Amino acid sequence: MPLQISKSKAFIAPLATLALGLAACGQQTTTPGTGTSPAAQQGPSANISGAGATFPAPLYQRWFTEYNRNVNQGVQVSYQSVGSGAGLEQYINGTVDFGASDAPIQGDRLASFKQKYNADPIQVPMAAGAVPLAYNLPEIEGQELRLPREAYCGIVTGQVTRWNDPSIAQANPDLNLPDRAITFAHRSDGSGTTFIFVNHVDTACPNWQAGVGTSVNWPTGVGAQGNEGVAAQIQQNEGTIGYIEYAYAKLNEIPTALLENASGEFVGPTPESASAVFDGEEIPEDFALLVPDSDNPAAFPIAGLTWILVYPTYEDANKWQAMRNVFEWSLTEGRPITEELGYIPMPDSIVQRIRQVFDERVQAG
Repeated sequence: MPLQISKSKAFIAPLATLALGLAACGQQTTTPGTGTSPAAQQGPSANISGAGATFPAPLYQRWFTEYNRNVNQGVQVSYQSVGSGAGLEQYINGTVDFGASDAPIQGDRLASFKQKYNADPIQVPMAAGAVPLAYNLPEIEGQELRLPREAYCGIVTGQVTRWNDPSIAQANPDLNLPDRAITFAHRSDGSGTTFIFVNHVDTACPNWQAGVGTSVNWPTGVGAQGNEGVAAQIQQNEGTIGYIEYAYAKLNEIPTALLENASGEFVGPTPESASAVFDGEEIPEDFALLVPDSDNPAAFPIAGLTWILVYPTYEDANKWQAMRNVFEWSLTEGRPITEELGYIPMPDSIVQRIRQVFDERVQAG
């Protein structure tokens, strides 16, 4: 039976519960990344390597550092934030212990994995998050920018080229929008963040012709590598707008636009509005849930899951157990970090399903 996500029971509830729990614990709660005394070693030691998506990189780096510092000093996880495309290639080639992607493995990559390993890949969701349009426009600093569909679709297709374009100005009558050229910043590498973004654009924007993928032929704009690169491109160049994972906007204090969703509501990116995207959606058995354009009035229109990919077989049983311990700790004890950085934790029902998949489908030793 496929699992069903409910906003009130699956995503929003864990956030509220965590907030209450942290408040109740007071100063006894360990602030993520600031543990004062290393915990005794729990479980086997291992050096673990992973590579892939930049979307969850801030989260993974905090999780893995906190786990090593306060749970098991014998487990070192090295995560290369190289983008989903490169991470999937390393996963298929067997050069890492796990891969990470914001796009489910499919098409030629899925076929290549099956041919090499004679088995299906195992992908499990670790978190969800919004992909907002962040911008650098000093003339409206500190004010709220609304982008109707006509406007943001026009920006990504190259049809809206100036900040005082009527499609933007009419939605923002109280803003003094400058007669300044718009520069659209996008990813230059294979990217799951790109996949989430263009999966929405392909659905929402009638004039979009570049299709859907981790890489596309952009009709306009300048490219940068990684969420880090696009964030820097926006920060360093006035008049620039681009898509980045919400945590990068939050951590770098880059303003983000309210976007018009499928219900005609202007919604900003928050964990709650991203959670609303998945309200009532059924998760398939392979966890490859995609919601390109939610009709929920409360939903921010662009959000997605991010997955860890593990192998069906590991020769080193201790390494697999150490890796599994890290992932399961991240999904449960690591939830406060998930919330702090602006991602959405997986609900208990999904965590239980992930444990079942690990039990039934991964063989080690």
